[in-house]
Amino acid sequence: MKLQGMHGPRFDALLFDNDGTLISSMESVHRCWTRWAREHGITDEAFAAVELHGRPAAEIIAELLPEDVRAGALARIEVLETEDVAGGVVLLPGTKELLSALPAGRWAVVTSATRPLAEARLREVGIDYPEMVAADDITRGKPDPEPFLLAAARLGVDPARCAVFEDAPAGLAAGRAAGMTTVALTTTHTAAELDADAVVRDLSAVSVLVGAEGVTIETDDRT
Repeated sequence: MKLQGMHGPRFDALLFDNDGTLISSMESVHRCWTRWAREHGITDEAFAAVELHGRPAAEIIAELLPEDVRAGALARIEVLETEDVAGGVVLLPGTKELLSALPAGRWAVVTSATRPLAEARLREVGIDYPEMVAADDITRGKPDPEPFLLAAARLGVDPARCAVFEDAPAGLAAGRAAGMTTVALTTTHTAAELDADAVVRDLSAVSVLVGAEGVTIETDDRT
């Protein structure tokens, strides 16, 4: 299927979530956050009730701990996750092939992780990105549209001519709220849980053609 945005079949920029879209560090995330929760005396029940994926760590911590200890708790999870990067990150199918087909000014990484952690994870798998919006750059995380709107502004493009690639409901909601076309990947959620303009299994089901007037996206809808 050829994907069409609000203004036609071509896009000025493609915006990619990182974890669960370009890479996977799910085992590392679970390992580090489980250790963190135990260190901070959080019950298994309280921890299980919180959605970890696709959200800034500061927002997760705010749901679990009182304000006076949040800064230290945030610093601690940052240390745990950064130390666990080596061997804890893998490329997802199709990532290298798709990104290598895109010119630098046509794409960005938009992640809920902090910049140091996101950069460490991308370095681990050899991805050099042209632009990034991280948790440090925003005041409101996904599902708020701020991260994607900031990425569009940094690339100098109309948000309506952007396509968002996400694996999490919060990220897809953020893309829709930004007025962007959304492509969901079933790498961490089922297709039934994902509300998007197109749903694919992973980036190996996406191909692009880059021309003077923008990027054309074709998807294989078999998930």
